[in-house]
Amino acid sequence: MKPLEDIRIIAVEQYGAGPWGSVHLADLGADVIKIEDPAAKGDVGRYVPPYAQGEDSLFFETFNRNKRSLSLDLNTAEGRKVFEDLVKVSDVVYSNLRGDVPAKLRIMYDDLKHINPQIVCVSLSGFGMTGPRVKEPGYDYILQGLAGWMDVTGEPDGPPTKSGLSMVDFSGGYVAALTLLSAVHAARRDGVGTDCDVSLYDIAITMLNYPATWHLNKGYELKRHSHSAHPSLVPFQNFQAQDGWMVVGCAKEKFWQRLCDVIERPEWKTDERFANFAARERNREVLIPRLEEIFAVHTVAEWLPQFYAASIPCGPINTMAQGLTEEHTIARGLIAEYEHPTFGTVKHTISPVRLSNYEPEYRRAPMRGEHRDAIMRDLLGYEDQAVTDLAKAGAFGDRPAAPEPA
Repeated sequence: MKPLEDIRIIAVEQYGAGPWGSVHLADLGADVIKIEDPAAKGDVGRYVPPYAQGEDSLFFETFNRNKRSLSLDLNTAEGRKVFEDLVKVSDVVYSNLRGDVPAKLRIMYDDLKHINPQIVCVSLSGFGMTGPRVKEPGYDYILQGLAGWMDVTGEPDGPPTKSGLSMVDFSGGYVAALTLLSAVHAARRDGVGTDCDVSLYDIAITMLNYPATWHLNKGYELKRHSHSAHPSLVPFQNFQAQDGWMVVGCAKEKFWQRLCDVIERPEWKTDERFANFAARERNREVLIPRLEEIFAVHTVAEWLPQFYAASIPCGPINTMAQGLTEEHTIARGLIAEYEHPTFGTVKHTISPVRLSNYEPEYRRAPMRGEHRDAIMRDLLGYEDQAVTDLAKAGAFGDRPAAPEPA
């Protein structure tokens, strides 16, 4: 069996953070049934540019492989009936909506426990289900600003800067998946489900991590340092070589000792200004310019083999294209592909979750409502006429047109 083959998730999800959490569960075999609002033509992720056509996009593919789709209008009595029938045979109702919306949609534990006492209701929202911002939409950019991430990112004399990737959203998906699995485990053990309130804001604040501990206890103020330097470990930052950039880091004293040998400055090992972590941090403005002069003499390709040979943490600063074609990327099998009726062969990065006795298979993301008949008849046991009657009553909304090849 696949690791999560015995878990069924009703996913009232959209866009990025929520689907990012459930896609990894789907990769592990969970039956993720994606509920899409026909009034909105499904998940908004289907229409994200630049590579979008009809009701699909490469953005949507990234977040929704290995899932099934049911176009369902939860605002109709007929659509609600289908949803509640799904609750009877599922483990989780998973959503990523504004914090006050799950209660309005009646998809919380108290709304559903009479149908399935073990149902787990996971809400991933921008600001959670309590607090003054509960009704506000939460987006990665906004949260990076609110939590203080942007203020500590970038060059010292530059503007506040967002991370190059949507790290709050992606981290939120992972935390939601962890929360979901923990709650399902407890529900199966205890026979009682629960609500799970996962907030991107909470995650952004929590990920302030050790600098927050320093601040809360000692008033520490995290400052930006040039070239993405570590706040306290010196040297650990980007350095410009003769023809490009590289990262060199001395996270342990032994690495500093080795670096001194490689750059032919053995006297720095005992220089009181550089002899230990604290001294190097105090004398950062003295040491770093000297290292920059030394590193600028040779190319990245000349420096890195010497650092590798000395087991000093280091690496090139690649472009995304270079990262995707790194020999380690290829060796680890991090790129998979499948065929798609619109986009042809689609390549994508795989889930980082690895089990020695399980090799995931990847299939394309579903077309909106693609699995209606299989879910209604095979899973829920509806007769053909009943499905037809529900469709006429508007439970499923419109049927999207078949995709056209690109």
